[in-house]
Amino acid sequence: MNQSTNSLALQLGTALSQRGAKVTAAESCTGGGVAHAITAVAGSSAWFDCGFVTYANSAKHALLSVPQEVLANQGAVSESVVRYMVEGAARVANADYAVAISGIAGPGGGSDDKPVGTVWFAWRSPAGVSTKKHQLAGDRTAVREQAIKISLQELLHQVTGCNTV
Repeated sequence: MNQSTNSLALQLGTALSQRGAKVTAAESCTGGGVAHAITAVAGSSAWFDCGFVTYANSAKHALLSVPQEVLANQGAVSESVVRYMVEGAARVANADYAVAISGIAGPGGGSDDKPVGTVWFAWRSPAGVSTKKHQLAGDRTAVREQAIKISLQELLHQVTGCNTV
């Protein structure tokens, strides 16, 4: 984990701790990287109870209540799926804040409609749910690292109301 990711996770933990809030993550292409970054911070059990690595569609359905018809019709890498993932994760973890990530890290698996590097994000806060699609560049490791950083940056923004760099 790089210094920038560590710094973001520490800032997020501090902000959550100050507010007495909890966070969770529902991850697919990042394979638990967001949860790893959050729990690398000492004392993280105060603001992080659990996370979800739902790589398979069956796990997204079983653990986060993503409807099978949505997965079948729109695919795992879609706005609708990350919306269901973030809501399911927040509900199951009883968290105030949540992030969901689903994407195509590569090197294979892409298509004309969803090329390698396509990543959908959803964030849930007390103010509601927001989503964003990113087209990330680089190899599998680079796509995953960028997705983790984007997840943490926006979570920190959601918690503090301040933009991060």
